[in-house]
Amino acid sequence: MSKTFEKLQPYLDKSMALQTARNLFEWDDQTTAPFEAAEYTSKVIGILSDEYMKSMVNDDVRKLLKKLQEDKEQEELTETEKAIVKELGKTYEQLESIPPEEYRAFSELTSVSSRRWAKAKKDNKFDDFAPYLKKVIEFKKKFAGYRAKKDKTPYEILLGDYDECFMMKELDTFFDRVKAEIIPLLKEVAKKSETIDKSYNYLNYDIEKQKEFCKYLSGYVGFDFNRGVIAESAHPFTLQLHNHDVRITDRYMEDNLESAMFSIIHESGHAIYEMNIDDAITQTLVGGGASMGMHESQSRFYENIIGRSKSFWEPIYGKLVDTYPDNLKNIDLDHFIKGINKAAPNLIRTEADELSYSIHIIVRYEIEKMIFNDEVAVEELPEIWNKKYQEYMGITPSSDAEGILQDTHWSWGEFGYFPSYAIGTAVASQIHACIMEKMPLDDYLKEGNLIPIREFLRDYIHKYGAVKNTNQILQEVCGEEFNVEYYVNYLKEKYTKLYGL
Repeated sequence: MSKTFEKLQPYLDKSMALQTARNLFEWDDQTTAPFEAAEYTSKVIGILSDEYMKSMVNDDVRKLLKKLQEDKEQEELTETEKAIVKELGKTYEQLESIPPEEYRAFSELTSVSSRRWAKAKKDNKFDDFAPYLKKVIEFKKKFAGYRAKKDKTPYEILLGDYDECFMMKELDTFFDRVKAEIIPLLKEVAKKSETIDKSYNYLNYDIEKQKEFCKYLSGYVGFDFNRGVIAESAHPFTLQLHNHDVRITDRYMEDNLESAMFSIIHESGHAIYEMNIDDAITQTLVGGGASMGMHESQSRFYENIIGRSKSFWEPIYGKLVDTYPDNLKNIDLDHFIKGINKAAPNLIRTEADELSYSIHIIVRYEIEKMIFNDEVAVEELPEIWNKKYQEYMGITPSSDAEGILQDTHWSWGEFGYFPSYAIGTAVASQIHACIMEKMPLDDYLKEGNLIPIREFLRDYIHKYGAVKNTNQILQEVCGEEFNVEYYVNYLKEKYTKLYGL
Protein backbone atom coordinates (compact mmCIF):
# COMPACT_ATOMS: atom_id res chain seq x y z
CA MET A 1 0.00 0.00 0.00
CA SER A 2 1.39 3.42 -0.96
CA LYS A 3 1.74 6.07 1.75
CA THR A 4 -0.77 8.25 -0.10
CA PHE A 5 -3.34 5.45 -0.21
CA GLU A 6 -2.67 4.78 3.48
CA LYS A 7 -3.56 8.42 4.25
CA LEU A 8 -6.77 8.03 2.24
CA GLN A 9 -7.87 4.85 4.04
CA PRO A 10 -9.45 6.50 7.14
CA TYR A 11 -11.74 8.59 4.90
CA LEU A 12 -12.76 5.47 2.99
CA ASP A 13 -13.44 3.62 6.25
CA LYS A 14 -15.59 6.43 7.61
CA SER A 15 -17.65 6.74 4.42
CA MET A 16 -18.13 2.96 4.40
CA ALA A 17 -19.39 3.01 8.00
CA LEU A 18 -21.85 5.82 7.26
CA GLN A 19 -23.09 4.05 4.13
CA THR A 20 -23.55 0.87 6.17
CA ALA A 21 -25.67 2.80 8.69
CA ARG A 22 -27.83 4.15 5.86
CA ASN A 23 -28.26 0.62 4.50
CA LEU A 24 -29.41 -0.56 7.90
CA PHE A 25 -32.08 2.12 7.99
CA GLU A 26 -33.18 1.16 4.47
CA TRP A 27 -33.45 -2.49 5.54
CA ASP A 28 -35.46 -1.55 8.61
CA ASP A 29 -37.71 0.79 6.63
CA GLN A 30 -38.57 -1.90 4.09
CA THR A 31 -39.08 -4.74 6.57
CA THR A 32 -40.11 -3.92 10.14
CA ALA A 33 -40.41 -0.15 10.66
CA PRO A 34 -43.94 1.15 11.30
CA PHE A 35 -45.50 3.27 8.55
CA GLU A 36 -45.64 6.42 10.68
CA ALA A 37 -41.86 6.29 11.22
CA ALA A 38 -40.91 7.44 7.72
CA GLU A 39 -41.49 11.18 8.09
CA TYR A 40 -39.38 11.33 11.25
CA THR A 41 -36.69 8.79 10.39
CA SER A 42 -36.05 10.69 7.16
CA LYS A 43 -34.36 13.39 9.26
CA VAL A 44 -31.88 10.82 10.57
CA ILE A 45 -31.30 9.57 7.02
CA GLY A 46 -30.67 13.16 5.94
CA ILE A 47 -28.06 13.75 8.64
CA LEU A 48 -26.27 10.47 7.87
CA SER A 49 -26.30 11.32 4.16
CA ASP A 50 -24.87 14.74 4.88
CA GLU A 51 -22.07 13.23 6.95
CA TYR A 52 -21.42 10.62 4.27
CA MET A 53 -21.03 13.33 1.66
CA LYS A 54 -18.65 15.31 3.90
CA SER A 55 -16.55 12.20 4.46
CA MET A 56 -16.17 11.74 0.70
CA VAL A 57 -16.07 15.31 -0.60
CA ASN A 58 -13.50 17.49 1.18
CA ASP A 59 -10.15 19.13 0.51
CA ASP A 60 -8.13 16.27 1.99
CA VAL A 61 -9.77 13.58 -0.13
CA ARG A 62 -9.57 15.77 -3.22
CA LYS A 63 -5.79 16.24 -2.82
CA LEU A 64 -5.13 12.58 -2.05
CA LEU A 65 -7.28 11.41 -4.95
CA LYS A 66 -5.59 13.76 -7.40
CA LYS A 67 -2.17 12.53 -6.30
CA LEU A 68 -3.22 8.86 -6.53
CA GLN A 69 -4.42 9.41 -10.09
CA GLU A 70 -0.93 10.46 -11.19
CA ASP A 71 1.09 7.91 -13.17
CA LYS A 72 3.91 7.75 -10.60
CA GLU A 73 1.51 6.93 -7.74
CA GLN A 74 -0.39 4.43 -9.89
CA GLU A 75 2.79 2.39 -10.24
CA GLU A 76 2.87 1.83 -6.47
CA LEU A 77 -0.72 0.62 -6.22
CA THR A 78 -2.01 -2.94 -6.40
CA GLU A 79 -4.68 -3.79 -8.98
CA THR A 80 -7.32 -3.66 -6.25
CA GLU A 81 -6.12 -0.27 -5.03
CA LYS A 82 -6.17 1.05 -8.60
CA ALA A 83 -9.77 -0.14 -8.93
CA ILE A 84 -10.69 1.57 -5.64
CA VAL A 85 -9.08 4.82 -6.81
CA LYS A 86 -10.96 4.59 -10.11
CA GLU A 87 -14.26 4.03 -8.30
CA LEU A 88 -13.51 6.83 -5.86
CA GLY A 89 -12.87 9.14 -8.80
CA LYS A 90 -16.32 8.40 -10.23
CA THR A 91 -18.01 8.69 -6.84
CA TYR A 92 -16.18 11.93 -6.04
CA GLU A 93 -17.09 13.49 -9.38
CA GLN A 94 -20.73 12.52 -8.86
CA LEU A 95 -21.01 13.81 -5.30
CA GLU A 96 -18.91 16.95 -5.78
CA SER A 97 -21.29 18.18 -8.45
CA ILE A 98 -24.30 18.13 -6.09
CA PRO A 99 -24.81 20.93 -3.51
CA PRO A 100 -24.73 19.28 -0.05
CA GLU A 101 -28.12 20.69 0.97
CA GLU A 102 -29.70 19.18 -2.16
CA TYR A 103 -28.07 15.79 -1.57
CA ARG A 104 -29.45 15.72 1.95
CA ALA A 105 -32.90 16.89 0.84
CA PHE A 106 -33.02 14.18 -1.83
CA SER A 107 -32.03 11.49 0.70
CA GLU A 108 -34.83 12.63 3.00
CA LEU A 109 -37.30 12.75 0.10
CA THR A 110 -36.64 9.20 -1.08
CA SER A 111 -36.99 7.90 2.47
CA VAL A 112 -40.52 9.30 2.48
CA SER A 113 -41.44 8.72 -1.17
CA SER A 114 -40.71 4.98 -0.94
CA ARG A 115 -43.28 4.68 1.82
CA ARG A 116 -45.76 6.81 -0.13
CA TRP A 117 -45.28 4.52 -3.12
CA ALA A 118 -46.04 1.45 -0.99
CA LYS A 119 -49.26 2.99 0.32
CA ALA A 120 -50.30 4.28 -3.12
CA LYS A 121 -49.81 0.82 -4.57
CA LYS A 122 -51.83 -0.75 -1.77
CA ASP A 123 -54.60 1.83 -2.26
CA ASN A 124 -54.31 1.69 -6.06
CA LYS A 125 -53.96 5.50 -6.31
CA PHE A 126 -51.20 6.82 -8.54
CA ASP A 127 -52.37 10.38 -7.87
CA ASP A 128 -51.30 10.00 -4.22
CA PHE A 129 -47.75 9.10 -5.28
CA ALA A 130 -47.46 11.46 -8.27
CA PRO A 131 -46.38 14.58 -6.30
CA TYR A 132 -43.51 12.66 -4.69
CA LEU A 133 -42.48 11.10 -7.99
CA LYS A 134 -42.46 14.54 -9.60
CA LYS A 135 -40.05 15.82 -6.93
CA VAL A 136 -37.80 12.77 -7.29
CA ILE A 137 -37.63 13.27 -11.06
CA GLU A 138 -36.86 16.97 -10.65
CA PHE A 139 -33.93 16.11 -8.38
CA LYS A 140 -32.60 13.41 -10.73
CA LYS A 141 -32.79 15.73 -13.74
CA LYS A 142 -30.99 18.41 -11.77
CA PHE A 143 -28.30 16.01 -10.55
CA ALA A 144 -27.76 14.59 -14.05
CA GLY A 145 -27.50 18.16 -15.34
CA TYR A 146 -24.73 18.91 -12.85
CA ARG A 147 -22.74 16.01 -14.30
CA ALA A 148 -23.62 16.68 -17.94
CA LYS A 149 -20.98 15.95 -20.55
CA LYS A 150 -20.91 16.77 -24.24
CA ASP A 151 -20.94 13.14 -25.33
CA LYS A 152 -23.67 11.97 -22.94
CA THR A 153 -27.33 12.83 -22.42
CA PRO A 154 -28.70 13.24 -18.87
CA TYR A 155 -30.25 9.79 -19.06
CA GLU A 156 -26.94 8.25 -20.12
CA ILE A 157 -25.33 9.80 -17.06
CA LEU A 158 -27.80 7.84 -14.94
CA LEU A 159 -27.37 4.63 -16.96
CA GLY A 160 -23.63 4.81 -16.32
CA ASP A 161 -24.22 4.67 -12.58
CA TYR A 162 -25.44 1.09 -12.96
CA ASP A 163 -23.31 -0.33 -15.77
CA GLU A 164 -20.57 1.58 -17.57
CA CYS A 165 -20.60 -0.90 -20.46
CA PHE A 166 -24.13 -0.14 -21.65
CA MET A 167 -25.11 3.31 -22.82
CA MET A 168 -28.11 4.17 -24.99
CA LYS A 169 -26.37 3.09 -28.20
CA GLU A 170 -25.71 -0.40 -26.83
CA LEU A 171 -29.12 -0.64 -25.18
CA ASP A 172 -31.01 0.51 -28.27
CA THR A 173 -29.20 -2.11 -30.36
CA PHE A 174 -29.89 -4.79 -27.75
CA PHE A 175 -33.57 -3.94 -27.32
CA ASP A 176 -34.16 -3.60 -31.07
CA ARG A 177 -32.84 -7.14 -31.47
CA VAL A 178 -35.06 -8.41 -28.67
CA LYS A 179 -38.14 -6.71 -30.13
CA ALA A 180 -37.41 -8.09 -33.60
CA GLU A 181 -36.91 -11.68 -32.44
CA ILE A 182 -38.78 -12.17 -29.18
CA ILE A 183 -42.04 -10.23 -29.60
CA PRO A 184 -43.07 -12.31 -32.67
CA LEU A 185 -42.09 -15.50 -30.83
CA LEU A 186 -44.12 -14.43 -27.78
CA LYS A 187 -47.17 -13.87 -29.99
CA GLU A 188 -46.78 -17.34 -31.49
CA VAL A 189 -46.38 -18.92 -28.07
CA ALA A 190 -49.38 -17.00 -26.72
CA LYS A 191 -51.59 -18.79 -29.25
CA LYS A 192 -50.64 -22.10 -27.62
CA SER A 193 -50.40 -20.98 -24.00
CA GLU A 194 -53.68 -22.67 -23.08
CA THR A 195 -52.20 -26.05 -23.95
CA ILE A 196 -50.27 -25.91 -20.67
CA ASP A 197 -52.48 -26.15 -17.59
CA LYS A 198 -51.07 -24.60 -14.45
CA SER A 199 -54.28 -24.06 -12.52
CA TYR A 200 -52.60 -25.92 -9.66
CA ASN A 201 -50.39 -22.86 -9.15
CA TYR A 202 -53.32 -20.69 -8.12
CA LEU A 203 -54.81 -22.92 -5.43
CA ASN A 204 -54.50 -22.03 -1.77
CA TYR A 205 -50.97 -22.46 -0.38
CA ASP A 206 -50.45 -21.91 3.33
CA ILE A 207 -48.05 -19.00 3.77
CA GLU A 208 -46.21 -20.47 6.74
CA LYS A 209 -45.47 -23.57 4.69
CA GLN A 210 -44.33 -21.32 1.83
CA LYS A 211 -41.89 -19.57 4.15
CA GLU A 212 -40.53 -22.90 5.35
CA PHE A 213 -40.07 -24.29 1.83
CA CYS A 214 -38.57 -21.05 0.52
CA LYS A 215 -36.02 -21.09 3.34
CA TYR A 216 -35.14 -24.63 2.32
CA LEU A 217 -34.80 -23.57 -1.34
CA SER A 218 -32.53 -20.66 -0.43
CA GLY A 219 -30.21 -22.91 1.55
CA TYR A 220 -30.32 -25.55 -1.18
CA VAL A 221 -28.95 -23.18 -3.82
CA GLY A 222 -26.25 -21.93 -1.46
CA PHE A 223 -27.47 -19.11 0.82
CA ASP A 224 -25.39 -19.20 4.01
CA PHE A 225 -27.61 -18.57 7.04
CA ASN A 226 -24.55 -17.93 9.19
CA ARG A 227 -23.93 -14.83 7.09
CA GLY A 228 -27.42 -13.87 6.01
CA VAL A 229 -31.08 -13.57 6.99
CA ILE A 230 -34.44 -13.64 5.20
CA ALA A 231 -37.25 -11.18 5.96
CA GLU A 232 -40.50 -10.11 4.31
CA SER A 233 -41.19 -6.95 2.33
CA ALA A 234 -43.64 -5.51 -0.21
CA HIS A 235 -41.01 -5.89 -2.95
CA PRO A 236 -38.31 -8.60 -2.67
CA PHE A 237 -34.74 -7.25 -2.55
CA THR A 238 -31.18 -7.97 -1.45
CA LEU A 239 -29.05 -5.70 0.70
CA GLN A 240 -25.50 -6.28 1.87
CA LEU A 241 -23.57 -4.62 4.67
CA HIS A 242 -20.50 -6.71 3.77
CA ASN A 243 -19.84 -10.26 2.62
CA HIS A 244 -20.59 -11.66 6.09
CA ASP A 245 -23.94 -9.85 6.45
CA VAL A 246 -26.18 -10.20 3.41
CA ARG A 247 -29.93 -9.78 3.78
CA ILE A 248 -32.73 -10.81 1.45
CA THR A 249 -36.49 -10.49 1.53
CA ASP A 250 -39.41 -12.32 -0.03
CA ARG A 251 -43.12 -11.75 -0.55
CA TYR A 252 -45.78 -14.43 -0.17
CA MET A 253 -49.21 -14.83 -1.77
CA GLU A 254 -51.66 -17.54 -0.76
CA ASP A 255 -52.91 -18.04 -4.30
CA ASN A 256 -49.60 -18.18 -6.17
CA LEU A 257 -47.13 -20.97 -5.42
CA GLU A 258 -44.43 -19.89 -7.88
CA SER A 259 -44.14 -16.26 -6.85
CA ALA A 260 -42.30 -16.66 -3.55
CA MET A 261 -40.27 -19.68 -4.69
CA PHE A 262 -38.70 -18.01 -7.68
CA SER A 263 -38.29 -14.70 -5.87
CA ILE A 264 -36.28 -16.43 -3.16
CA ILE A 265 -34.10 -18.23 -5.71
CA HIS A 266 -33.58 -14.89 -7.49
CA GLU A 267 -32.60 -13.02 -4.33
CA SER A 268 -30.43 -15.92 -3.21
CA GLY A 269 -28.52 -15.55 -6.47
CA HIS A 270 -27.81 -11.93 -5.57
CA ALA A 271 -26.84 -12.93 -2.05
CA ILE A 272 -24.47 -15.71 -3.12
CA TYR A 273 -22.66 -13.17 -5.30
CA GLU A 274 -22.20 -10.83 -2.33
CA MET A 275 -21.19 -13.63 0.05
CA ASN A 276 -18.53 -14.82 -2.40
CA ILE A 277 -16.81 -11.45 -2.74
CA ASP A 278 -13.26 -11.74 -1.49
CA ASP A 279 -12.62 -10.74 2.14
CA ALA A 280 -9.82 -8.44 0.99
CA ILE A 281 -12.20 -6.12 -0.87
CA THR A 282 -15.44 -6.33 1.10
CA GLN A 283 -16.23 -3.04 2.87
CA THR A 284 -14.40 -1.12 0.13
CA LEU A 285 -15.68 0.87 -2.85
CA VAL A 286 -15.22 -2.22 -5.04
CA GLY A 287 -16.73 -4.61 -2.50
CA GLY A 288 -20.01 -5.04 -4.39
CA GLY A 289 -20.96 -6.51 -7.74
CA ALA A 290 -19.15 -5.63 -10.97
CA SER A 291 -22.29 -3.82 -12.16
CA MET A 292 -26.02 -4.11 -11.72
CA GLY A 293 -26.13 -5.94 -15.06
CA MET A 294 -23.67 -8.54 -13.83
CA HIS A 295 -25.48 -8.73 -10.49
CA GLU A 296 -28.78 -9.39 -12.22
CA SER A 297 -27.11 -12.03 -14.39
CA GLN A 298 -26.38 -14.03 -11.26
CA SER A 299 -29.89 -13.78 -9.83
CA ARG A 300 -31.47 -14.57 -13.21
CA PHE A 301 -29.03 -17.45 -13.76
CA TYR A 302 -30.16 -19.06 -10.52
CA GLU A 303 -33.83 -18.16 -10.91
CA ASN A 304 -34.38 -19.16 -14.53
CA ILE A 305 -31.59 -21.16 -16.10
CA ILE A 306 -31.06 -23.33 -13.04
CA GLY A 307 -34.33 -22.91 -11.14
CA ARG A 308 -36.66 -23.61 -14.07
CA SER A 309 -34.76 -26.63 -15.35
CA LYS A 310 -36.00 -30.17 -14.91
CA SER A 311 -32.55 -31.25 -13.69
CA PHE A 312 -32.76 -28.83 -10.75
CA TRP A 313 -36.14 -30.12 -9.59
CA GLU A 314 -35.54 -33.85 -10.00
CA PRO A 315 -33.93 -34.29 -6.54
CA ILE A 316 -36.32 -31.96 -4.67
CA TYR A 317 -39.72 -32.02 -6.35
CA GLY A 318 -40.86 -34.79 -4.00
CA LYS A 319 -40.25 -32.48 -1.03
CA LEU A 320 -42.46 -29.82 -2.63
CA VAL A 321 -45.24 -32.36 -3.21
CA ASP A 322 -44.93 -33.56 0.38
CA THR A 323 -45.30 -29.95 1.54
CA TYR A 324 -48.58 -29.52 -0.38
CA PRO A 325 -49.88 -33.07 -1.00
CA ASP A 326 -53.51 -32.07 -1.56
CA ASN A 327 -52.61 -29.58 -4.29
CA LEU A 328 -49.75 -31.35 -6.05
CA LYS A 329 -50.31 -35.11 -5.62
CA ASN A 330 -51.67 -35.42 -9.16
CA ILE A 331 -49.10 -33.04 -10.72
CA ASP A 332 -46.09 -35.03 -11.93
CA LEU A 333 -42.66 -33.49 -12.48
CA ASP A 334 -43.06 -33.07 -16.24
CA HIS A 335 -46.37 -31.25 -15.73
CA PHE A 336 -44.78 -29.00 -13.11
CA ILE A 337 -41.80 -28.17 -15.36
CA LYS A 338 -44.11 -27.15 -18.19
CA GLY A 339 -46.08 -25.05 -15.72
CA ILE A 340 -43.13 -23.11 -14.34
CA ASN A 341 -41.94 -22.42 -17.89
CA LYS A 342 -45.31 -21.47 -19.35
CA ALA A 343 -45.07 -18.25 -21.34
CA ALA A 344 -47.86 -15.76 -21.90
CA PRO A 345 -48.22 -11.97 -21.84
CA ASN A 346 -48.36 -10.85 -18.22
CA LEU A 347 -48.84 -7.44 -16.63
CA ILE A 348 -46.47 -7.90 -13.68
CA ARG A 349 -42.72 -7.80 -14.28
CA THR A 350 -41.74 -9.80 -11.20
CA GLU A 351 -44.18 -12.56 -12.17
CA ALA A 352 -43.14 -12.62 -15.83
CA ASP A 353 -41.90 -15.71 -17.64
CA GLU A 354 -38.48 -15.80 -19.28
CA LEU A 355 -39.79 -15.14 -22.76
CA SER A 356 -41.73 -11.98 -21.99
CA TYR A 357 -39.51 -10.60 -19.23
CA SER A 358 -37.37 -8.25 -21.29
CA ILE A 359 -40.46 -6.75 -22.92
CA HIS A 360 -41.38 -5.41 -19.47
CA ILE A 361 -37.94 -3.79 -19.29
CA ILE A 362 -38.30 -2.25 -22.76
CA VAL A 363 -41.49 -0.49 -21.60
CA ARG A 364 -39.69 1.02 -18.61
CA TYR A 365 -36.59 1.93 -20.61
CA GLU A 366 -38.58 3.75 -23.27
CA ILE A 367 -40.61 5.63 -20.67
CA GLU A 368 -37.47 6.66 -18.77
CA LYS A 369 -35.99 8.02 -21.98
CA MET A 370 -39.19 10.04 -22.51
CA ILE A 371 -39.03 11.40 -18.96
CA PHE A 372 -35.45 12.61 -19.28
CA ASN A 373 -36.03 13.98 -22.77
CA ASP A 374 -38.89 16.06 -21.30
CA GLU A 375 -41.38 14.33 -23.59
CA VAL A 376 -43.92 13.34 -20.97
CA ALA A 377 -45.41 14.77 -17.77
CA VAL A 378 -45.76 12.69 -14.60
CA GLU A 379 -49.56 12.86 -14.87
CA GLU A 380 -49.38 11.21 -18.32
CA LEU A 381 -47.27 8.23 -17.22
CA PRO A 382 -50.11 5.78 -16.46
CA GLU A 383 -51.62 6.29 -19.91
CA ILE A 384 -48.26 5.96 -21.68
CA TRP A 385 -47.50 2.82 -19.66
CA ASN A 386 -50.82 1.22 -20.55
CA LYS A 387 -50.45 2.02 -24.26
CA LYS A 388 -47.03 0.41 -24.43
CA TYR A 389 -48.26 -2.77 -22.75
CA GLN A 390 -51.09 -2.95 -25.26
CA GLU A 391 -48.69 -2.33 -28.15
CA TYR A 392 -46.04 -4.87 -27.17
CA MET A 393 -48.05 -7.57 -25.40
CA GLY A 394 -51.67 -7.01 -26.36
CA ILE A 395 -52.77 -6.49 -22.74
CA THR A 396 -53.71 -3.40 -20.75
CA PRO A 397 -53.47 -2.90 -16.95
CA SER A 398 -56.86 -2.52 -15.32
CA SER A 399 -55.43 -0.59 -12.38
CA ASP A 400 -52.45 1.54 -11.37
CA ALA A 401 -51.33 -1.18 -8.94
CA GLU A 402 -50.77 -3.67 -11.76
CA GLY A 403 -49.48 -0.92 -14.04
CA ILE A 404 -47.40 2.15 -13.32
CA LEU A 405 -47.22 1.51 -9.54
CA GLN A 406 -45.94 -2.07 -9.60
CA ASP A 407 -42.23 -1.26 -9.08
CA THR A 408 -40.57 0.58 -6.19
CA HIS A 409 -37.47 1.71 -8.10
CA TRP A 410 -38.61 5.18 -9.14
CA SER A 411 -39.62 6.05 -5.57
CA TRP A 412 -35.91 5.70 -4.69
CA GLY A 413 -34.81 7.70 -7.74
CA GLU A 414 -33.34 4.60 -9.40
CA PHE A 415 -33.74 5.77 -12.99
CA GLY A 416 -31.44 3.87 -15.33
CA TYR A 417 -31.57 0.70 -13.22
CA PHE A 418 -34.23 -1.23 -15.15
CA PRO A 419 -32.10 -2.00 -18.25
CA SER A 420 -29.77 -3.93 -15.93
CA TYR A 421 -32.47 -6.58 -15.50
CA ALA A 422 -32.61 -7.29 -19.22
CA ILE A 423 -28.85 -7.04 -19.70
CA GLY A 424 -28.40 -9.38 -16.75
CA THR A 425 -30.91 -11.85 -18.14
CA ALA A 426 -29.04 -11.90 -21.45
CA VAL A 427 -25.62 -12.14 -19.76
CA ALA A 428 -26.91 -15.14 -17.79
CA SER A 429 -27.57 -16.95 -21.09
CA GLN A 430 -24.05 -16.19 -22.27
CA ILE A 431 -22.50 -17.42 -19.01
CA HIS A 432 -24.69 -20.54 -19.18
CA ALA A 433 -23.34 -21.37 -22.63
CA CYS A 434 -19.77 -21.03 -21.30
CA ILE A 435 -20.44 -23.15 -18.23
CA MET A 436 -21.96 -25.92 -20.34
CA GLU A 437 -18.63 -26.18 -22.18
CA LYS A 438 -16.67 -26.42 -18.92
CA MET A 439 -18.73 -28.80 -16.74
CA PRO A 440 -21.56 -31.37 -16.82
CA LEU A 441 -24.06 -28.87 -15.42
CA ASP A 442 -27.18 -31.03 -15.74
CA ASP A 443 -25.48 -34.00 -14.11
CA TYR A 444 -24.54 -31.89 -11.09
CA LEU A 445 -28.11 -30.57 -10.78
CA LYS A 446 -29.62 -34.07 -10.99
CA GLU A 447 -27.28 -35.11 -8.17
CA GLY A 448 -28.40 -32.12 -6.09
CA ASN A 449 -24.79 -30.94 -6.13
CA LEU A 450 -24.61 -27.19 -6.74
CA ILE A 451 -21.17 -26.78 -5.17
CA PRO A 452 -19.15 -26.97 -8.44
CA ILE A 453 -21.47 -24.36 -9.99
CA ARG A 454 -21.09 -21.97 -7.04
CA GLU A 455 -17.33 -22.47 -7.01
CA PHE A 456 -17.05 -21.70 -10.72
CA LEU A 457 -19.09 -18.50 -10.34
CA ARG A 458 -17.08 -17.54 -7.25
CA ASP A 459 -13.70 -18.08 -8.89
CA TYR A 460 -14.47 -16.44 -12.24
CA ILE A 461 -16.97 -13.72 -11.31
CA HIS A 462 -17.95 -13.19 -7.67
CA LYS A 463 -14.67 -12.84 -5.84
CA TYR A 464 -13.56 -9.88 -7.96
CA GLY A 465 -16.42 -7.63 -6.87
CA ALA A 466 -16.24 -4.42 -8.90
CA VAL A 467 -12.53 -4.69 -9.67
CA LYS A 468 -13.57 -5.73 -13.21
CA ASN A 469 -16.54 -4.52 -15.28
CA THR A 470 -19.15 -6.62 -17.10
CA ASN A 471 -17.35 -6.91 -20.43
CA GLN A 472 -13.99 -7.61 -18.82
CA ILE A 473 -15.49 -10.53 -16.89
CA LEU A 474 -17.29 -11.89 -19.96
CA GLN A 475 -14.09 -11.63 -22.00
CA GLU A 476 -12.22 -13.68 -19.42
CA VAL A 477 -14.99 -16.22 -18.77
CA CYS A 478 -16.36 -16.65 -22.29
CA GLY A 479 -13.62 -15.31 -24.55
CA GLU A 480 -15.78 -12.46 -25.86
CA GLU A 481 -17.65 -9.42 -24.63
CA PHE A 482 -21.45 -9.19 -24.41
CA ASN A 483 -23.21 -10.93 -27.29
CA VAL A 484 -27.02 -10.76 -27.48
CA GLU A 485 -27.20 -13.79 -29.77
CA TYR A 486 -26.71 -16.19 -26.84
CA TYR A 487 -29.90 -14.81 -25.30
CA VAL A 488 -31.93 -14.87 -28.51
CA ASN A 489 -30.82 -18.41 -29.32
CA TYR A 490 -31.48 -19.64 -25.77
CA LEU A 491 -35.06 -18.35 -25.78
CA LYS A 492 -35.86 -19.50 -29.31
CA GLU A 493 -34.49 -22.98 -28.67
CA LYS A 494 -36.22 -23.38 -25.31
CA TYR A 495 -39.68 -22.14 -26.27
CA THR A 496 -39.74 -23.64 -29.76
CA LYS A 497 -39.15 -27.01 -28.12
CA LEU A 498 -41.55 -26.44 -25.21
CA TYR A 499 -44.44 -25.45 -27.47
CA GLY A 500 -43.57 -27.60 -30.47
CA LEU A 501 -43.32 -24.65 -32.87
